[in-house]
Amino acid sequence: QVQLVESGGGLVQAGGSLRLSCAASGRTFSSYTMGWFRQAPGKEREFVAAISRSAGSTYYADSVKGRFTVSRDNAKNTVYLQMNSLKPQDTAVYYCAADRQGLVVRTQAYEYDYWGQGTQVTVSS
Repeated sequence: QVQLVESGGGLVQAGGSLRLSCAASGRTFSSYTMGWFRQAPGKEREFVAAISRSAGSTYYADSVKGRFTVSRDNAKNTVYLQMNSLKPQDTAVYYCAADRQGLVVRTQAYEYDYWGQGTQVTVSS
């Protein structure tokens, strides 16, 4: 079992930045692919970014490419999402997730095994 705890959400003006963190429990963090997803009110949960076990590969949704950066520190059991040039449409609850299979970076929510509780990001115009 892995427990994931997100932090760093908040209220920011359009054009601003936030850095989300996701701390994981357990000794197997480095074996998991990690992903970030978000869910806005009335919408389905959508993929934002993912990073491979060794951080050698990263993937982004088209809507955030060039603005968001995913990274991880396996020594600290933590994955990050740096969000720049935020837009009102980025407003959502952001979740981090862990994929046990770890061999291929996947982008579908149903493929991830463990989830955090989410952190609210609100971008005002």
